Amino acid sequence: MLLASVLVLLVLGGAGTASAHAALRATDPGDGAVVPTAPRQLTLTFTESVALLDDSFRILDPQNRRVDTGAPGHGPGGAATARVALPDGLPQGTYVVVWRVVSADSHPVSGAFTFSVGKASPTLAVTTAGPTEDPATASLHNMGRYLAYLAAALLIGTAAFIALCRPADRAPLRAPLRIGWWTLLGATLLLLVLRAPYETGAGPAAALDATAFARTLTGRPGIALLARVALLLVAALWLRGLPDRARLSRPARAAGGALAVGLALTWAAAEHASAGIQVPVAVGSAVLHLLAMAVWLGGLGALLLTLRRGADPDPATVTRFSRIAFASVAVLVVTGVYQSWRGLGSWDALTGTTYGLLLTAKLAAVVLLLAAAALSRRWTARLAAAPPGDLRTPGDPETSEDIATSGAPRTPGDPADAPGPPLRRALRRSVLAEVAVGVVVLVISTVLSGTLPGRAAAEAAAEGPATAGGLPAASVTTIPFDAGIPGGTGKVQITLDPGRVGANGVQAVVYGPDGGLSAVPELRLALTLPAQDIGPLDARIRDTGGYWTATGLTVPLAGTWTMKVTVRVSDLDQVTVSAPVRITG
Repeated sequence: MLLASVLVLLVLGGAGTASAHAALRATDPGDGAVVPTAPRQLTLTFTESVALLDDSFRILDPQNRRVDTGAPGHGPGGAATARVALPDGLPQGTYVVVWRVVSADSHPVSGAFTFSVGKASPTLAVTTAGPTEDPATASLHNMGRYLAYLAAALLIGTAAFIALCRPADRAPLRAPLRIGWWTLLGATLLLLVLRAPYETGAGPAAALDATAFARTLTGRPGIALLARVALLLVAALWLRGLPDRARLSRPARAAGGALAVGLALTWAAAEHASAGIQVPVAVGSAVLHLLAMAVWLGGLGALLLTLRRGADPDPATVTRFSRIAFASVAVLVVTGVYQSWRGLGSWDALTGTTYGLLLTAKLAAVVLLLAAAALSRRWTARLAAAPPGDLRTPGDPETSEDIATSGAPRTPGDPADAPGPPLRRALRRSVLAEVAVGVVVLVISTVLSGTLPGRAAAEAAAEGPATAGGLPAASVTTIPFDAGIPGGTGKVQITLDPGRVGANGVQAVVYGPDGGLSAVPELRLALTLPAQDIGPLDARIRDTGGYWTATGLTVPLAGTWTMKVTVRVSDLDQVTVSAPVRITG
């Protein structure tokens, strides 16, 4: 029930805009720039490598007609750039560019910006920022990701428990092996089928497009998912040959270990570790981190099932798992510290980004998990020291004295310190607590894999708004605001084009605390000129799919105006912020 509840909350609560990992660093022409002649191509530069879609660029001319462009490709800067050729003789006016690419870690990202040829148009083309996420596709894709992580932990952890801890009776552990295998296979196939509509932002029905599915099979995420399916088929043969009681041979254990490493690689090769700095080290760290998590969390489930069986547990089996769990914790700590440093980039990102806040929550959960693990190790040591004759009578009635004895450890020699059923019940309860907190840690880890890292957000923010060739750009104002969550500061970027006296076009984009585009219920913008007692002038901006626009805002005088922005951060809460903006003559 705990697992089901967590999945439902995360799937239903996570169907909004995805947090992508490639952040836009610069555009050429720059956002809001006015260039004297039509450019021959348009180039975007990102913080990490990106994959391109057939429809990665949509460019609208001043009359709101789509511009025919060439096929998208990468620029001289390599895979971290996206470029498209423009036709000759683009007429004068303002163009809207809508783009969508796929990050190296498999998550799509999209946005929009404008540039002008010759001079700005009196009106702008009105468009959305392109497809973001279909709610049904997003929910199904999120469900597949969560189930895949949990199933991998169950499958790899249970198999490792059998191979390394050598329980006397393995028959009870067949069920979790089958459940883990089938769930991981089903989740992987679901992710493979949904890959194309997830990338393009289409509905689930788009999965029936054979051309799009064929493209999925040639991309890195699709190849990783296909490799996972192949490894699972080989793992099925390994599981069929698993004996119920005989000790596994060394070749069998080696084959099982190789399969586990291969499965972990299918995640590391297509997510955070595959992009950014120190990729080879990061991939190795991600594989070790996932395997350590699976061996610990899945092994806890196997131990819990063993403790619930009628026969008394073998103290040697419990002791072996205690040692393996301790080693897993050490690996998790080392790899976790490295991955945290790699993802954050600075201490400020720990409290100033969504990634940092999620990481803080994960660290808090890990502390609770370590506390539960320490209690389990204490009970394990007492169980291993108990005489064999004391470990039985699973069917004996539990007396009030038994229950009281199981609540806390007593000093050796205490008459009430019976190491039989009460001791086993106490160990079972502490292991159950470990499993519950471990599931929470695993879920937070899954959410982290879908959140913009703090380092990438800082790199993108450091670039600032770009201009084209030093030419005067439109007026761009960025105003921070309180997003309504602890440590959450968003920002609104408002572009007045051309930023001079007369008619101006207005474009506004809202960024969340993690630096990614954020959808808000309402956004209002007004200008006042206190020195002349003029205003407020309501811009009457409207939402065109997360990209707020207005046309024909007439600014009568030059001077330093006050721009007041009201952001509705929820259905009930709103925040109003102001900033000066210079309007030239």
